[in-house]
Amino acid sequence: MQKPRKFKQVDVFTAKPLKGNPLAVILDGEGLSDAEMAAIARWTNLSETTFVLKPGHAAADYRVRIFTTDKELPFAGHPTLGTAHALLEAGLKPKQPGYLVQECGIGLVRVKLHANDGLSFAAPSVTLKPISDEHQGLLALALPGGTIHPGDAPTIADMGVVWLMVRMADAQSCLDIVADFAAIELLQTLCNVNGVAVYGLHEPNGPADYEVRAFMVEHHTLVEDPVTGSANACLAQILKSNEFPDGGHTAKEYRVRQGTALQRDGRVKVTFENDDPWIGGQVCTLIDGTLRI
Repeated sequence: MQKPRKFKQVDVFTAKPLKGNPLAVILDGEGLSDAEMAAIARWTNLSETTFVLKPGHAAADYRVRIFTTDKELPFAGHPTLGTAHALLEAGLKPKQPGYLVQECGIGLVRVKLHANDGLSFAAPSVTLKPISDEHQGLLALALPGGTIHPGDAPTIADMGVVWLMVRMADAQSCLDIVADFAAIELLQTLCNVNGVAVYGLHEPNGPADYEVRAFMVEHHTLVEDPVTGSANACLAQILKSNEFPDGGHTAKEYRVRQGTALQRDGRVKVTFENDDPWIGGQVCTLIDGTLRI
């Protein structure tokens, strides 16, 4: 027997509808099997679909499971903000004023509620390691059109989702990349990463401090992610570990633009509190209804 389940589709890291990264949120995931969740995620055909469940941890406000069209993720950034927004809009009252606590595959993640209706999540801890020398040549083949910054070694950053983070010469060099499908796919396999994320510094007084792009191969198709919370969280941890090189921002705050090459306008604000990065942005709801499953 079909059951109506509350459903929202939201646009994350934007205040302007259709300019961010869409997310499907199933607000009542109780009783769905793993196979049913995977089938729904394939049907929505978005980069991620989330399923809200009762928390198992006493400190958590809710538990979430995050599915792409082909796998489950222990954590992802834009699903974290998008799910929190959807729940607040649906009437969820936080246990702790000003914060939600999300339970997911990597544990507990704090989400801060801002007065301007924006949200931010505390960047999870990350493990950083440089890419091996044998893969440097392949990386250059993967990012034709762009120039890799010579002073920063590409880094594998693991926070549940694993990104190969590559600093480019500047923001325009990020935008000039025409990513190579075969090389990106091979890098994902050899480096055991979810994708390749590039970043470059904008000129002073530019539209943001950094430009970011994120590439991955899924179902043998090259995909560019419109706005990527986890990659931006990895970048924040890398910049923190490098003590904020080149003066592109202060150690208190910086801003990112992502999605430009896709005619999107994703905006990410990163702030540091006690040296801990918080990854923030706006979210807007585009679809609000029920899903009958």
